Amino acid sequence: MLEKPPVIKSYRWHLGSIAWILHRITGLLLVFYLLLHIWVIHHITSGPEGFNKVMSVVQKPIFLLLEIGLLGTVLYHAFNGVRIMIVEFADNAAGAHKAIFGAVMAIAIFLFLVGGVPMFMHFLHAVSH
Repeated sequence: MLEKPPVIKSYRWHLGSIAWILHRITGLLLVFYLLLHIWVIHHITSGPEGFNKVMSVVQKPIFLLLEIGLLGTVLYHAFNGVRIMIVEFADNAAGAHKAIFGAVMAIAIFLFLVGGVPMFMHFLHAVSH
């Protein structure tokens, strides 16, 4: 008679699984952004009325915050993709995937701060006026 396979009672999260999930989520967010961007471009090219209507919406403060989120999404997805390529194609890099993740995320965070702080300052200026 066949025995039942053992039941997994708990799953321990680790860096690789979290990076994998975040990579998929950021990829889906970027696809959503691309569709939204195509929609905006479509309406902008429909004439002055369409342009003014779309610009009045996308220049609101919430969209300034979403642009900061977009920067973070692009940076995470891009630099995690670089990490994945290094781990997949470099000899013996799989054992160092945590260190590689730390290095590429440090670069991504630095770039996020370089780009995100001025964007946030612009957001604060837009909200105060």
